[in-house]
Amino acid sequence: MKMTLKTLGLAIFVVLGTATFGFAEYAISGVSEFPYFQLGCLIVGGMTIISLKQKYQRFYAGELMGVFAMYTILVALFTAPVFNAIKTLVS
Repeated sequence: MKMTLKTLGLAIFVVLGTATFGFAEYAISGVSEFPYFQLGCLIVGGMTIISLKQKYQRFYAGELMGVFAMYTILVALFTAPVFNAIKTLVS
């Protein structure tokens, strides 16, 4: 039961992280330039992390949350709206 609760907590974290990414990208770019491919990559990556937690019980939920958070930041950095914002900020 304890492992199920940890996996559920990880799943909630993944869903909230993905929703935050989607909202932030929509606020920056709108519908016309929304990065659907990167959103799909986040969904598939989150499902992979959750399935790894279910299969290998020795992973800590906190470690996997950190992995997903870093993965979300990495995906967000390589979207066109964020890249353009960073380019504008630097120049």
